[in-house]
Amino acid sequence: QDTTSPATYYLLRLVVLAILITVSHNVLMEERYEHYMMVGDRALASLDFQEASKNYNMALQSAQEGTMTGDDFKLRPKMMVPTINLAKCLRELARYKEAEDILTKYIKDAKDPPVDTRLHARVLSTLAELYQAQSKYDAAAKLHKQAVSMVRGGTPNLELAGSIAGYAETLRKSGDLPQAELHHREALAIRTRAVEEKSCTELELAVSYTQLGCTLAGMHKHNEAYQQHHRALGLRYRYLDFSHGLVSESMNYCAESLCALGKGVEGIPLALHAVEIRKTIFGTTHPAYAHALSILASCYQSVGRSFDARDCLEKCLEICEVAFQRNHANIIPNLMNYGNVLRSTGDLKKARSVYQRAIAIHQLNFKEGQQASRLEKCRAEVDKLKAESERRDSCSSGGHSSVEDLSSLRIHPEPHVSDSMGTPVIVFTDIGRDVDDEMALVLLSALRRKHLLDPKAVIATLSPVRDRANLARGSLDVLGMADVPVGIGGSGGAVKDLEVYKAVHSRSSESIEDCGITLACNVLKKANSKSVQILCLASLSDLAVLIKDHEELFISKVKEVVVMGGLLPIDSHDKLVPDTAYNNNCDMEAARFVYESCQELCVPTVTLSRWTAYGCPMRPELLDELARTEHMVATNIRKKSKESIDQLWKKVVLPPDDPGREKLPSRCDAKWFYKTFIGKELPAELPTSVWNDVEKLNMYDPLAVLMCVSSYRSTHFRCTEKVVNEVSHLVVGVCEQENGIRNRKALFDEYSALFLYAMQASLYEPKININYNSNFVDEVTSKRSALVNRAA
Repeated sequence: QDTTSPATYYLLRLVVLAILITVSHNVLMEERYEHYMMVGDRALASLDFQEASKNYNMALQSAQEGTMTGDDFKLRPKMMVPTINLAKCLRELARYKEAEDILTKYIKDAKDPPVDTRLHARVLSTLAELYQAQSKYDAAAKLHKQAVSMVRGGTPNLELAGSIAGYAETLRKSGDLPQAELHHREALAIRTRAVEEKSCTELELAVSYTQLGCTLAGMHKHNEAYQQHHRALGLRYRYLDFSHGLVSESMNYCAESLCALGKGVEGIPLALHAVEIRKTIFGTTHPAYAHALSILASCYQSVGRSFDARDCLEKCLEICEVAFQRNHANIIPNLMNYGNVLRSTGDLKKARSVYQRAIAIHQLNFKEGQQASRLEKCRAEVDKLKAESERRDSCSSGGHSSVEDLSSLRIHPEPHVSDSMGTPVIVFTDIGRDVDDEMALVLLSALRRKHLLDPKAVIATLSPVRDRANLARGSLDVLGMADVPVGIGGSGGAVKDLEVYKAVHSRSSESIEDCGITLACNVLKKANSKSVQILCLASLSDLAVLIKDHEELFISKVKEVVVMGGLLPIDSHDKLVPDTAYNNNCDMEAARFVYESCQELCVPTVTLSRWTAYGCPMRPELLDELARTEHMVATNIRKKSKESIDQLWKKVVLPPDDPGREKLPSRCDAKWFYKTFIGKELPAELPTSVWNDVEKLNMYDPLAVLMCVSSYRSTHFRCTEKVVNEVSHLVVGVCEQENGIRNRKALFDEYSALFLYAMQASLYEPKININYNSNFVDEVTSKRSALVNRAA
């Protein structure tokens, strides 16, 4: 300081200050870089490409604002890694030009040899994947080969596995399936070794299982393809959230393999969940969502529901035409599926033009010999469609409209044919009124899988019947019963439309029969004598119509009628007389007619009363456990249960003559609600919502489903017999004291396990256990259980 002039000293202080500011700025930029990379990686892992690309851009800006300068700055890892990841995101967002500009600029500026060989190989692979996405297979293969050669030296690792698998995918897409299989198996072997050495998690194997499965599917090795995809699905269930995009990918491919194996009905639940997951993650304009729709269409087509398949494919193609460049090769499989579906619906002219377009796009994207079998298939279909069109034109007579000709060629869904040895059953339901109707369908799916019941038709009744039929159709589809036909019943005694709860799986379908009675008659006509059970979970209006209009058919084919309802004390009457249970009360005239007819015609009945339902309570926690499966029916039922209880509460607090009670018996008031559902006295101040106070729930209709199975009936229920005209009629739950339940806990455990089985089986999920104490059913003797949404 003594020898330094004031000016120099001041200048030195400015330099030091500048250095400190620069260091502080660099530290801040470093922190920002790490933050944006972390957020970007997290978004990329969850397939949120929009969010990931935004953060990788911010990471690049942070790195550029740091102190790293020089000609090789842009080639260093801090720039290269976010650049590669940004390009991947842009590719997934179909922003191909931007991604290509980023990658080609890096390659152009790269030194020879590269500063970082490993990262340079990743850039080449990323660009190759981009070219592959645009059907530029030759250019993609060339880059993949370069990348593989750069990382092949040394100990095999995940980088090498990724490069080899990338090359194999290009081979698969271009049609060289044997070589693709060879390379995918090599990549799988490397990844398997890495898992054994604990250098990565098992989840890494799911990538190879999926890619190998797709290759094997292309070679028509569908059994082995399904095994690979199922392994991938199992790993992704174990390590990822149910709503993750990669879970939906494995669901898609499992569904596709099941469809190819002739098990499309089992693939539909997986495909429907994949559609919803991808809709949530990607939106309805992304190719990933379109791909899920395409696979769902294939599954629907495999079970004869061509019009549902057509609707899915038209949405799919609409998305692809916008998302992909014109005449993109990825559109070809969708066009081929669409042509096949159009042919099934009878639209031969349009089907032919669709196949012709597929041929034109193929010729624009592939060299001679590439994907040759696909091209030959398209040409063969064009020739067949031409011949069929000419044959139809020559057979058509004057005066027939083209619409009539088209209608005559339409392929309608075949009646449900099952190899099940279970009892054939026709179900009448007012689904959407309360959740226990849908829970009954859940139980029905479990019993069908166990070959105990064979549902032949489900008929939706109670206005608005179309909405209820849509919900029934969607529920059956997502529970693995897409081949069970749905019909539309009558108003069920309702003078106005009653509420139908919302569900994401509710779906309109041209496969829904407009007349439920006709559907029931068709089932009965094809059935063996005295073999069919009729299960009535709703108003008896439709069953009354069936008996009135088709009495002889009813007598000859119906084995038994099972009703969720109630009877007046059977000892006080010579015959069975319906009481004021809700289902009876909806149309009392019909209820009396059904019981009188069954007794006169000597058709046995089984009646399950509200006392039985009160005898086997269920805690709300069971719904939570079922929802853990993430099955869309389970999650919706849990949500709607709360809404249903609150809706019922709002009705019971109304005056007895208020139309808003909707035929709720007058005995069902607020005091009754608290005593019955909550087990407490009515408080002085009435709450607006009672869900948090509910200790027990009750499912009426599932118990009625169980009554249809003789083994469950004898094991879990005590039936009281009433003989009329020498025919035995059974009643379960004749009064509060005799509810007909043999062992509450055993019955609860039985139906809880069946509910869980149905959810897991339809999603091919690993088994999970119900992990709360069910002994509570033995803790209550005098308290009644809560209703889910209905006053019986």
